[in-house]
Amino acid sequence: MSIKAYQQTARRTENPRDIEYRLFSQVTAALVDAQKADKTEIRAKIDALDWNRRVWSAFAMDCANPDNSLPAQLRASIISLSIFVGKHTSAIMREGEDIQDLIDINRLIMQGLSGES
Repeated sequence: MSIKAYQQTARRTENPRDIEYRLFSQVTAALVDAQKADKTEIRAKIDALDWNRRVWSAFAMDCANPDNSLPAQLRASIISLSIFVGKHTSAIMREGEDIQDLIDINRLIMQGLSGES
């Protein structure tokens, strides 16, 4: 079986929580790499921050959909986190704030998605 066929099969059998976990894992790894990167590697930092912001925006838009089956309070919390992520990302880009807060938030979400406490 080719790797492409395997990946397609894996995507079809994953549940949404697994897919969300994998996405958060990938974007968080990019943030960690950006945090460790030399200060002259601005492009890597901007790309990771933009990707993270787009992920959170997509989750917020999904939670704003009235057909979303998550509890209203959880949806509201996700939207609030998305707003914070957007504002903090701007502060990182403008004022050099630390990326660690975004990494920590993503890791907490990953714990929730995995069922860890």
